[in-house]
Amino acid sequence: MPAMASRGKGRRTINEINMVPFIDVMLVLLIIFMVTAPMLTPGMIDVPSVGKGKNVPKVVAQVIVNKDGSLQLKTPEATRTVTQREVGDAALRWQKDQSKDTAVLITAEKGVQYEAVVKALDALRSAGVQRVGLSVKQGG
Repeated sequence: MPAMASRGKGRRTINEINMVPFIDVMLVLLIIFMVTAPMLTPGMIDVPSVGKGKNVPKVVAQVIVNKDGSLQLKTPEATRTVTQREVGDAALRWQKDQSKDTAVLITAEKGVQYEAVVKALDALRSAGVQRVGLSVKQGG
């Protein structure tokens, strides 16, 4: 029996990690998660409904930002060219002359730099214009 004779001499320490206990622990954790997962009650999230929004302003003025950076103030009465400094005051004067239900929309031509739109928005906000919005082209 040569196998019996080498049995005592061939014992060495094993330098490998024993994976069997690790797999056992992972399987037990998996079973625990599978059993407890259906018991969890989902949290209810209070999502606001899509209902009627705020009343839409009846009278709207537009600040049009052109490709060359010039601005136009378009009101129901007239359209006039204004500078960056004048746009806020002109829109505020127009808004005060109208009823309370007014808004100012910023409209930009295609290809206008974002910076020009932000400057117009800043000018309107710093002048104290209420209800400033950005005009969005529908469908792309």
